[in-house]
Amino acid sequence: VQLQACGGGLVQAGGSLRLSCEASGRTFSRYTMAWFRQASGKEREFVGAISGSGATTYYADSVKGRVTISRDNARNTVYLQMNSLEPEDTAVYYCAASTRVGPTTTVRLYDYWGQGTQVTVSS
Repeated sequence: VQLQACGGGLVQAGGSLRLSCEASGRTFSRYTMAWFRQASGKEREFVGAISGSGATTYYADSVKGRVTISRDNARNTVYLQMNSLEPEDTAVYYCAASTRVGPTTTVRLYDYWGQGTQVTVSS
């Protein structure tokens, strides 16, 4: 599976962005998909995940209520809608795919990673 993320950019605090991640292959619906982020000098951290069917989602406490993860299996694409952005949200955002059933927050349990897209939130 190859993942291609896009949609990052520069936005003012309080603004919104929608990230997209398109996957190659025909078995997209079998993968749990997730978004992680990594700020400069920090470890990669979990943002949100969604099950293969889209029925189950899970979010990090730091973004809960401001972020929505969704997927369109017909388009092999997962999305991350981010609202009320804060400077602390500045990071490179990565999409990831896992063959394990159910959303997981653990980096090492994801088998495939996209190249990352930069999100910068100015104050």
